[in-house]
Amino acid sequence: MEIIMHKRTALLSVITVLFVQFVFCQTATDPFDSKAVDSVAIRIMAEYKIVGISAAVMHKGVVKLAKAYGKKSLETGELVELTTQFAVGSVSKQFTCACIFLLQEDGKLSVHDKVGKYFPGLTRANDITLLDLMNHTSGYPDYYPLDFVDRRMMKPITLDDLIKEYAGGKLDFEPGSLWSYSNTGYIILGRVVEKITGEKFGTFLERRILKPLGLANTSFEPTPQNKTFARGYTNFAFGAPEPAIYEANGWIHTAGGIWSTASDLAKWDLALMDGKVLKPESYKLMTTARVLSNGRSANYACGLGVGMRNGFTLHSHGGAVSGFLAQNMFMPAMKAAVVVLVNSDYAGDHIGELQNKLASMILAADPSMKPFVPTIPGLPASEAAKRFLQSLMTDSVDRRQLGEEYSIFLTDEKIRGASARLKEYGEPEKVQTDNPGERGGMEVTVTRFDFKKGSFKALMYRTPDGKIQEFLVF
Repeated sequence: MEIIMHKRTALLSVITVLFVQFVFCQTATDPFDSKAVDSVAIRIMAEYKIVGISAAVMHKGVVKLAKAYGKKSLETGELVELTTQFAVGSVSKQFTCACIFLLQEDGKLSVHDKVGKYFPGLTRANDITLLDLMNHTSGYPDYYPLDFVDRRMMKPITLDDLIKEYAGGKLDFEPGSLWSYSNTGYIILGRVVEKITGEKFGTFLERRILKPLGLANTSFEPTPQNKTFARGYTNFAFGAPEPAIYEANGWIHTAGGIWSTASDLAKWDLALMDGKVLKPESYKLMTTARVLSNGRSANYACGLGVGMRNGFTLHSHGGAVSGFLAQNMFMPAMKAAVVVLVNSDYAGDHIGELQNKLASMILAADPSMKPFVPTIPGLPASEAAKRFLQSLMTDSVDRRQLGEEYSIFLTDEKIRGASARLKEYGEPEKVQTDNPGERGGMEVTVTRFDFKKGSFKALMYRTPDGKIQEFLVF
């Protein structure tokens, strides 16, 4: 399961000119196919009015693709470049946690310190730890639970006033008993860093992390008014993109105040995995899912979701502030990472399609990452699915191609009914099959068919003898 946060940092015109800038390492057999990424990115930009994208994929510690698409500003027409910084929202939280761990390594605090040591006036401050804040298990209410900038956030607020208002009242639950996303805890963590160091958080972050790691295109709470930064956009109910209203000063800070590029975030992921940021014991705690008081896992560590893909551990987090969305995930076993940033806060699930395309390249590049899938002789899955769909449309199914049980299930009546309904779609304009999986010794695929009048998908199971054991349209 992959954990991705979609809220606006939980603090969470069709494009007519597209510019693609990229650097990549590729050979004739290299799975990191630039054109395949382009086809997905350009299509989703056109279909969903996404203004600009920054994306990167890393494998075995090497950035294989770093790409930029679209515009950083609709008003000026400037194009996204590889060095264009996007607001990354809650992806910032892993940086905030790393700063806390660095101070623990310096002997200046413990992640098990009570909040009351730094903010004695807050609710249950002597029962809640800094680790609780990092794990989202404190019970402090989230000050930014909605996905738009409301009237409160149009006015500046001091960090301490924000903390007092949202961590000084009633808790949402008993500390440690539940997991509930709360930006409030991360504002407290940032202020703890400032209280201990006597520095602004951004200064500490720059000195201890950004400069040592060479993250030259990463900034904390910049004033994004020059060509280095993308402009954020929003829309409502499928409307045209319009400039987003940003949150006022004080509302983002260490819960989501970092701006960066896809390449810089991939470098950050690698530095974490390589032990260049934290000592092993700190990294282990930062990436270990919290176990709640009832024994259940929160599937969340410190600024990082914890999940599995093909049996390998995966860490991921999303981010969203007004005008921007971000997705960052990395897989330590392969020293692999995928990063997608957009300056369109309505892109939502659509950037997940691009992220999955990049992730599939990692799986294709390393056989150890691939799940077991039986070899099926004859036609590839996409062609087999297309031909069988055509036989359904024309009421000409060859039962010799079917497994016994599916042939019995697929009665002549079912075929006639399917033919009457499906033939109206005509010939598919596009056929695309997802990466195959396995179940019960069979190849399992999902194929998408796009027609002039719409689209649908088909789930197909095939055994190693090539016979179709299931074909269901949805």
